[in-house]
Amino acid sequence: MPPVRAMVILRPFLAAMPVLSARSRAAPVPSIRTAGRTVRPSIRRPALLAAALAAALAAAAHVPLSAQGLSPQEQRIVRHVDAHADEAIAFLERVVNVNSGTLNPDGVRQVGRMFQAPLDSLGFDARWIELPDSLRRAGHLFAYRRGTQGKRVLLIGHLDTVFERDDAFQRFVRQGGTATGPGVNDMKGGDVVILYALKALHDAGALEGTTITVAFTGDEESPGRPLAIARHDLIEAGRNSDVALEFETGARDTLVEYATVARRSSSGWTLTVRGRTAHSSGVFSEGTGSGAIYEAARILTAFHEELRGEPYLTFNPGVIVGGTDVRYEAETSRGTAFGKTNVVAQTAIVTGDIRTLTDEQLQRTHERMRMIVARHLPRTEAEIAFTEGYPSMPPTPGNQRLLDLLNGVNGSLGAPRMEALDPGRRGAADVSFVAPYVDALAGLGANGTGAHGPNETIDLESFPLQVKRAALLIYRLTR
Repeated sequence: MPPVRAMVILRPFLAAMPVLSARSRAAPVPSIRTAGRTVRPSIRRPALLAAALAAALAAAAHVPLSAQGLSPQEQRIVRHVDAHADEAIAFLERVVNVNSGTLNPDGVRQVGRMFQAPLDSLGFDARWIELPDSLRRAGHLFAYRRGTQGKRVLLIGHLDTVFERDDAFQRFVRQGGTATGPGVNDMKGGDVVILYALKALHDAGALEGTTITVAFTGDEESPGRPLAIARHDLIEAGRNSDVALEFETGARDTLVEYATVARRSSSGWTLTVRGRTAHSSGVFSEGTGSGAIYEAARILTAFHEELRGEPYLTFNPGVIVGGTDVRYEAETSRGTAFGKTNVVAQTAIVTGDIRTLTDEQLQRTHERMRMIVARHLPRTEAEIAFTEGYPSMPPTPGNQRLLDLLNGVNGSLGAPRMEALDPGRRGAADVSFVAPYVDALAGLGANGTGAHGPNETIDLESFPLQVKRAALLIYRLTR
């Protein structure tokens, strides 16, 4: 049977940008079209690549270097990656076995030191950047090389994980060609991809004259606030770079591997509603009105009916508390409520998130939500407040050109082409903070499954290919 050829309808990101409006509900969501069926990309499927893709990736690792269109220096880079593949996995095991939950600053700093020493040995000026005590975060590891050759490249990773010191999931366990462990693919695997790509470049003498910044943040999973302080150094690094490459978890399904040319934003909102408390026998009367819970329900229903359906816009109420006496702690996302069935609710609080592809889409959605909130039921009042969050990384021609360059690397390695991932399938990340200043490409880290869960895995068999891709992409950008 001939191989199935997949055509990915993703370049319309760029063409669709001007029509991301309230009227564009019918705009197509990117998808993979194969013979007679449509497959939505996913980075959470439990299955690994189908046999055809796995075979292609395996074949790429064994094609003679001279047949792959690699220069002699690039061949040396690839040989170094292969020769140090076991060393890279052993280093990954060591860093995974150090707990670095975001709220464990000592652990985050320890993992930072484990990367700082080898970066220094490669000729980088590696520095630990402390954050103010008020942010209650460990800080960041940044490393710099200054030169005049080629593009100025920013490499982005993070040292923290979602698994705190009291989590049961704490150790790296290898099981043949895969391994499990906290943060093994999100994103200590990506950090190790960066380090061992740079080691291969150093061995080939390819770092000389380059300008490369490595940015390993220490609080990506739960950033300190305000973000203007927590991400100041990253933003400055972006302002002084031409290209940003981010090494969060790789994405693939049974047909295709993906890179990320666009990410949606992630920010928050809090709805606070007040009504008149009274005996329930008077609800809906002129003197009592509808109460806080009915008003909250009206607002949420209007959000659902009037705002949903716009491409790349989602909004989710995650917590709601209502009654006579209501308390909510934003820091812990916990709340309590007291009320009685025969008493009209006095207060309701709802918190949620909102995700958009562009800042224009975010601001327009904010305004529409405010207009809905302002239509009060009798004897109620409500207000909505928006909190800062991660910005979006809109698709741009420059981002697409980076993907094209990466596919040139794939061709040289004998690996399959990668496609652009639907941004609706990807969460927010640090690369978005620098997207206004650089061309950016993301999702270049380790392949795996179950990120943020107790069975997080990494595919060790494809790991050397990820390092080779990264090393050759950096090499070609910096010539």
